[in-house]
Amino acid sequence: MTPLLREVIGDVLRRARVEQGRTLREVSDSARVSLGYLSEVERGRKEASSELLGAICGALEVPLSRVLSEAGDELALEESRAAAREAAGTANIDVSTKVVIPQVVSMAVA
Repeated sequence: MTPLLREVIGDVLRRARVEQGRTLREVSDSARVSLGYLSEVERGRKEASSELLGAICGALEVPLSRVLSEAGDELALEESRAAAREAAGTANIDVSTKVVIPQVVSMAVA
C-alpha cells in the first residue's frame, strides 16, 4: 500500500532533524510548535499546514522545496514498486503470512 503524503513528509522531516543531531524539543522551540504536535507530524499522524511546514523547515534550515521534492521522490518510488507488485500479481499478498494446507485424507465408504 502506498504511504500517505503526510507520512512521507514526516519521515523526511525526521531524517533532517536526526542528521543534524537535534532533538524534537530543540526544533519545536525554534519553530514555535508544540513538541507533541511536531512529534505527531514526524510520525505522519497529523497533516501539517503549509505555514507549519514552513516554520519547521525554517527551524531545520532546510528549504521547504527540498522537503517536498524528497517526499515526492519517495512517493514516486513507492508507487513504482506498487505497480511492479501489481503487475507481478502480488499486489494484495502479504509475504509474511504463513499458510498451512492440511493433507487430504480420503475415507473409504463401505
